[in-house]
Amino acid sequence: MSLTDKAIERIRELVRSGVLPPGSKLPPEPELAAQLGLSRNLAREAVKALAVARVLEVRRGDGTYVTSLQPSLLLEGLSGAVELLQIDPGALLDLAEVRRLLEPAATALAATRISDAGLTEVERHLEAMREARDDVERFNVHDAAFHRAVVAATGNESLLTLLEGVSGRTLRARVLRGTVDAEAAAQTLADHEAIFAALANRDAALCQAAALLHVSNTEQWLRQHLESSGHRREDPAE
Repeated sequence: MSLTDKAIERIRELVRSGVLPPGSKLPPEPELAAQLGLSRNLAREAVKALAVARVLEVRRGDGTYVTSLQPSLLLEGLSGAVELLQIDPGALLDLAEVRRLLEPAATALAATRISDAGLTEVERHLEAMREARDDVERFNVHDAAFHRAVVAATGNESLLTLLEGVSGRTLRARVLRGTVDAEAAAQTLADHEAIFAALANRDAALCQAAALLHVSNTEQWLRQHLESSGHRREDPAE
C-alpha cells in the first residue's frame, strides 16, 4: 500500500468510525495532517482522491466536508466503469448476466412494496412505449424508465443505483436490437405488459417470472447477435 493509499484509508476510518459523520467539516489541512501523522502533501492527495470518490466535498473558500454518503452518490462511478466495460463483448454479456440475477428479484420485491402512485408511474412509461413502437430511440428511453420506476418502487436506493449502473448501460444493446430486429418492439412490449399486469396484482412470484423471461430474452438475443458478428465468448472450461 502506497503512502497516499494509507492516508486515504486513515481518513476513511475516521468516516467509518463516526468521528467524521456525514455532513461534518474536516479540520484545516495542517491540523488534519498532524492529527493523522501525515505530511500536508499526503493529506491533500488523500482528500483529492476521496473527493473524486464522492466521500468528501471540497467547497472552495469554505473547507472540506463529508458528503451525505448516500448510495446514489457513492456508487455514481459505477455507470462510468460499466460504460467502458461495454468495449468488450464478453463484459457486455457479463453485465447481462448480472442484470438477470438482480432484476427479477428486484421486480418481485417491488410487487410487495409498490404504491398506487408508483404503479401509475410504471404504467405511464408502458403507455409511452406503446405509442413509440416505431421510434426505436424513444421506445428504449421509456423501456429504461419503466424498469427504473419498477426498481424505485422497492425503496432500496442501493439496489436502484446498482441496477441503473448495469441495466441502464445496456440501453445501447436494446437500441441495437430494435434496429436490427423488426419483431423486437412487439416482444419487448409483450414482456413489459406481463410485468405490469403482475405488478398490478401485487403478485411477487409472477413478477419475478415475468421479469426473468424478459431479461433472459434480451440476453439470449445479445448472445446470438454477438456470435453472428464473430464475437464468440470463451468457455472457461475449454
